[in-house]
Amino acid sequence: MRWMVVGAGGALGTDLVARLGAPDAPGAPPTDSVTALTRADLDVTDPDAVRAAVRAWLAAPGEGRAVLVNAAAYTAVDLAETDPDAAAAAWAVNAEAPGVLAAACGDGGATMVHVSTDYVLGPLPGGERRPLEPDDPLAPAGVYARSKLAGEERVRAALPDAHHVVRTAWLYGATGPNFVRTMARLARERDTLTVVDDQHGSPTWTADLADGLIALARSSAPAGTRHAAGGGSTTWWGLARAVLEELGADPGRVRPCDTASFPRPAPRPAWSVLSDGSWRAAGLEPLPPWREALRTAVGHHPELLLG
Repeated sequence: MRWMVVGAGGALGTDLVARLGAPDAPGAPPTDSVTALTRADLDVTDPDAVRAAVRAWLAAPGEGRAVLVNAAAYTAVDLAETDPDAAAAAWAVNAEAPGVLAAACGDGGATMVHVSTDYVLGPLPGGERRPLEPDDPLAPAGVYARSKLAGEERVRAALPDAHHVVRTAWLYGATGPNFVRTMARLARERDTLTVVDDQHGSPTWTADLADGLIALARSSAPAGTRHAAGGGSTTWWGLARAVLEELGADPGRVRPCDTASFPRPAPRPAWSVLSDGSWRAAGLEPLPPWREALRTAVGHHPELLLG
């Protein structure tokens, strides 16, 4: 296979490139080739540059099925709510760029794997709480969420038979800022931490998601939208307690509060626990349980706990 990873410098992109380049990558034959493009290599908001990059990738010598994985995203969700320039950037990266990438893939006969988010989903009718499926109600609240849904729609429209849209949630990786790293730092700076306990989700280790995306692209699964996140669920408070446990600290130092106690410009989903049903239906192995994944992540990358 021939791979292009867009957004290769981010936490997920870094893991994708590492997994694809490793001898023990999931099912990877030694003849696979990987083109990794960071933000410095490709400005995804420049349509001409995007089309040229995809054409050059597809024209390069090589054999096998071509798969482009789009891991690029604008994720400053609060800034996008308060700053017009940030909102425009979110729309350019999350909505317009995926459409251009997908169209370029269509012109060259490539498949596209596009990473989306739990933020596009809305609450279940009647306040029901169960793991969310891809066909559950959509109700994106905020600039970031609306831009991500628009990106999904453009990918599906441009590549009706050659797309995989994968929604995930609560990502943390070995590189870059994330909740796990922040909690570890705060645990060293403060006697107690106060963390929201009324938002429920599925923490996801980016290395696990990278393995899942690669397995999906290698599979014979038909085009579609699926959910992939760490197994099980918790709250931000529960995840913070788990981080302190990994530090060997007293998790009782983490005190719960409600969302209203920490108002933010961008609304957060109160319930974004993602079902693995669509993943299993495609014959794919679900991602590991979130608590097990956190322990594995810390074991492989102890720098996560250095904050």
